[in-house]
Amino acid sequence: MQSCKHLEKFSFGIGDRFAHQANAQLRAFQMLAAQGVEVAPVWNKSHREHTTIGSQPPSVLAAAKIAVAELEWQGPFHVDADHIRLETVDGFLDTSDFFTLDVADFIAQSASPTAIQAFVESHPELSGNLLIDGIELPFEISRDEVERIAAKYLRAVQAAGALYRHIAAQKGAENFITEVSMDETDSPQTPPELLVILAALADEGIPLQTIAPKFTGRFNKGVDYVGDIAQFEREFNDDLAVIAHAVRVYDLPENLKLSVHSGSDKFSIYAPIRHALARFDAGLHIKTAGTTWLEEIIGLAEAGGEGLALAKEVYAKALEKQEALCAPYASVIDVRGDQLPTKEEVDAWTSEQFVAALRHEPTNPAFNPSLRQLVHVGYKVAAQMGARYLDALDANADIVGRNVTTNLFERHLKPLFLGD
Repeated sequence: MQSCKHLEKFSFGIGDRFAHQANAQLRAFQMLAAQGVEVAPVWNKSHREHTTIGSQPPSVLAAAKIAVAELEWQGPFHVDADHIRLETVDGFLDTSDFFTLDVADFIAQSASPTAIQAFVESHPELSGNLLIDGIELPFEISRDEVERIAAKYLRAVQAAGALYRHIAAQKGAENFITEVSMDETDSPQTPPELLVILAALADEGIPLQTIAPKFTGRFNKGVDYVGDIAQFEREFNDDLAVIAHAVRVYDLPENLKLSVHSGSDKFSIYAPIRHALARFDAGLHIKTAGTTWLEEIIGLAEAGGEGLALAKEVYAKALEKQEALCAPYASVIDVRGDQLPTKEEVDAWTSEQFVAALRHEPTNPAFNPSLRQLVHVGYKVAAQMGARYLDALDANADIVGRNVTTNLFERHLKPLFLGD
């Protein structure tokens, strides 16, 4: 297995769509470090987000470096080319040291019959009754089942290999971290499927340090996990056991860890994740998606005056363009039109009413998940405002930044790494 840049045991992906909140985000990691837990911040931004905002990949590293210098952060940090593909990777090569290889589109595109048979024949250890430490019952995987899994995932693994080698040829394998993402697909990967996938990734020579499978349940943007929490916990524990087994058997990097990408606010599964990590002494990479942007709108609304007016305008335009904004995110949002207040209703709201509807406090009866999800995908509206939106962030930097820091620390980092 090739050498690679080292990823710390715990890392947390943070988006900053308008590149104004890096300091506020980093303060949350400082607060966590002050309580004895070191987590590496990973600023992530996808090609789609750059295209929507009109930004360029170097802006992410630039904002991160300024925050690190101004706050005198002594810990590691990374910049993630998020959900990257072969056709979009080149613009990220100079300024990213973390690459999330998104190969979900290749799942179920079958590799050649010859490649599938060669894989099955080279891995007889995958067939039969397989005992894995940490899993009570053995996996019973027939040769036909291994072949079925390979037929579904081998082409995606091959695509990951091609993308990894392209990056390595440009940057040098020792200069970046590799993550493989298979979470944005229709069906979850079972633990036995994950094992087969890891064996195939090892065959490709990819020194991946984190893998993002799709888990059971629904992970919508901006709101909590929806699903059977006990089932998720069993699956997550089994996946950790599978990764530990694959590291030993297939010479994968010792710090290979699970990544939880999907959704934004996975509040109800943070405790099960924390317990599982302690049980296996395992690492974790986890991402929030869009929560910083939502905290910007909350901060503007909380500021009142022109800030509140702008927040209401964002909602009104998002409501008007609901279909177009929601379409690209159809599989990861659940916006119910009958739960969305009208423009006129929102225009009459106070700051407190707007904030209560948007801020993710599930116990607050005024919280509106559909409104939150619509605003979540409505960042394109703010992008089209250009300088007017950015100037509003600057004019209300303190209150916006306080919301960003509080959200990240109190609702994410603290429950995940410190507990109640």
